[in-house]
Amino acid sequence: MNASQKFPTRGLAGSLAATSLLAAIPLAAQAADPACGQSYTSAPAIQGSGQTSPMANRTVTTEGVVVGDYEGRSPALRGFYLQDRNGDGDPATSDAVFVFNGDRDSVKPGDVVRVNGRVSEFQGQTQISASTVLICGSATVEPTVVHLPMTDPQAFERFEGMLVTLPQTLHLTEHFQLGRFGQVVVSAHGRQRQPTAVALPGEPALALQAQNALNRLIIDDGDNAQNADPIVFGRQGQPLSASNTLRGGDTVTGVTGVLTWTWAGNSASGNAWRVRPVGALGGSARFEAVNLRPELPPNVGGELRVASLNVLNHFNTYDDRDAATPGCFPSGSDADCRGAESAEEFERQAAKTVATLRGLDADVVALVEIENDGYGTASALNDLVARLNAATAPRTYAYLDVDARTGRSHALGSDAIKVALLYKPGKLRPVGDTAVLATPPFVTGGDAEARNRPALAQAFLAPNGGRFVTVVNHLKSKGSPCDTPAVADGQGECNAVRSAAVERLLAWLQTDPTGTHEADVLLMGDLNAYTMEDPVHRLTAAGYTDLLRKYAGDDAYTYAFDGQWGTLDHALASPSLAAQVSGAGVWHVSADEPAVLDYNLNFKSQRQHASLYAADAHRNSDHDPVLVGLTLQAPGRSGSAPAGNTRD
Repeated sequence: MNASQKFPTRGLAGSLAATSLLAAIPLAAQAADPACGQSYTSAPAIQGSGQTSPMANRTVTTEGVVVGDYEGRSPALRGFYLQDRNGDGDPATSDAVFVFNGDRDSVKPGDVVRVNGRVSEFQGQTQISASTVLICGSATVEPTVVHLPMTDPQAFERFEGMLVTLPQTLHLTEHFQLGRFGQVVVSAHGRQRQPTAVALPGEPALALQAQNALNRLIIDDGDNAQNADPIVFGRQGQPLSASNTLRGGDTVTGVTGVLTWTWAGNSASGNAWRVRPVGALGGSARFEAVNLRPELPPNVGGELRVASLNVLNHFNTYDDRDAATPGCFPSGSDADCRGAESAEEFERQAAKTVATLRGLDADVVALVEIENDGYGTASALNDLVARLNAATAPRTYAYLDVDARTGRSHALGSDAIKVALLYKPGKLRPVGDTAVLATPPFVTGGDAEARNRPALAQAFLAPNGGRFVTVVNHLKSKGSPCDTPAVADGQGECNAVRSAAVERLLAWLQTDPTGTHEADVLLMGDLNAYTMEDPVHRLTAAGYTDLLRKYAGDDAYTYAFDGQWGTLDHALASPSLAAQVSGAGVWHVSADEPAVLDYNLNFKSQRQHASLYAADAHRNSDHDPVLVGLTLQAPGRSGSAPAGNTRD
C-alpha cells in the first residue's frame, strides 16, 4: 500500500498567534531606502560557529541576497533564505540565515534585502522572524561547493541556508517518499547497499551503515506540500509520470540549491539536510536516465524457467469499510483485508500482476503474499490464474489446490496471506505428495505466536523424466519485534525467529516430505534476510548454492529499504540441482520504480490516476521477481529416485 497520508502542515516558524502578530506589521519596501547599506549584523555573526545562534532572542538588522524564496501560506516554508554578499571567511560559520516572513510574499531570488527581526531557533534551524523587509536592489552570489560524503554528521552545519552546488555525479538511492513529499535521497559513488547484503553482521555491517549515513542527502522540492501534483522530479527535468519514471541508480550532476536543515511538514520525513533547488537562485537538479527500464526479464537459459514473485497483498476481497460486503480470513471482517481498497484499484493491480507473470513466462511460479481465501472459483488465486490464462491461452497455467491435495482446510496457515504455486501443465506435472511445513516450531520460530508463514513443497516431473522439488517460503519480516530482542548487529528484528525456521526447514527437507526421494531441491521466496545474514548463511552452509549471488553477483538486489538495496527474495539450489541450473537473475521492474507509480488511487489527484499509472509490469510490487533457468537431467542420475518410484 502507498504509505502516503495527509497531515496538517506548518511553516518554519511559530504559532498562529505569532503569525497574526506578523501579519499586522506593515511592510516597508522601497527600492532606494536610505537605510539600505547602513551598518548591520551579518548573517555569519547571527549564525555563529555552534549548533545554535549566539544572538538567540535578540532583535537584529541584517542585509544580504535572497538565495531561496519559499514565501507564502503553508505548506510553503513561509520565508526566504538570505545570504551575506561577502561572508566572513570563517569556514566554521554559515553565511546565510532563514527569514520567517509569515504569510507574506515580499521578495524574489536575487533581491538584496535588509531585514529587521528577532532571532530564534526553530526545529534546529536559526531564523529571523521579520518585522520589516526593505528591498535594496539586486545581486547574485556564487554557490559554495560542497561534496558527499560528509566528514562528520555536523559537517553541513557551516553551510546552513547557503546557496550550494554539488559538482559531483550523485546516484538516486531512495524515492519512497517522492510521491508524498516531493523528495529523493542521493548518494555518491553509486546507490547505497544494505550493509548485511554485502558485509557480515556485527562490526563490518555497522561500519558500512555509519559510512552510508555520511553519504546521503535529500533533494527536496520547494515546499512542504504533501501528495503534490505535479511531482516535479522526473527524468530530464520533466515531472514524474508512468512514462517518465525516476529509477534507483539514475544520476544527477551539479545539483544547485539552498542547503537547509528542515522537515517535510511531517515527522514521517523529519529534520534532515536537504538541498532545495526549486525556488533557489540558479537552482538546478536534472536527473538523467542511467538505469533503463528492462522490458524483458534476464536471459537465464535452460529448458525450464522457475520464478518467484511477491504479489504485494493480492486480494480480490477489499477493505472497502462496508460491513455488508465480504471480509477476509481469518476474522471474516475488513480488518484482515489488504491490498486493493476497491474493485477499481484491484483491476489496476491485477493488470500489473498479469503483465509481470506474462513477461516472466515461467513454467513454475512461487507466489508470496496472495490472499489466503481458499481455492474456489471466487478465490484470489483462481481469479489470478483465470486472468493469466485469458491473457495467454486457455489452460496455460494451473495452480496447486493445497487444501484438496493435503486434505486439510487452510493448510497454509491462519494468516491473511499465504504462499502458492502456479505451473504450466503442458510442461510439467506435479508428482508425489504436496507437502506443507506448518508445525509450531517452524511457524513460531521459537516465539510465543505464529511469525513465519507455512512453507509449501511440491515435486514436478518434466517430459524427459527429470524432476525437481520447489519449496516456497515467506519468513517473518524485520518490520516488528519478536520475543527475543534484536541484537545490534545489523540483521534487524526477528533474526532468531528466521534462523530457527531455517533449521526446521532443513530438517524437514531431510525427511523427504514429498515422498519422491528427490534430491534436486529449489528453495524460493521471501526469506526477509539479506545475503550475509544468518538464515542465508545457514542454507549455504548446508550445501545450497545462492544462485543470485552466483549468477548476478554481489550487487544483486530485489528490494530497497531506507535507501539501501539488497536481496530478500532468494533462489537456492541443492547440490545436485545446482549443476543443472543454466542461470539466474532478477527482473528489476519494481524495486527501482517509485512507489507512487503503483496501482493505488488514494493520495493522488484525478489527473494522476491516469498519468501515474500504466497496466504494465513496472512497480507491480515492492519486490522484484526472481527467475531461474533449469536443464534437468534424465532419470538415473545420482540422488534421484528411479522413474518407476514416482508417486502422483
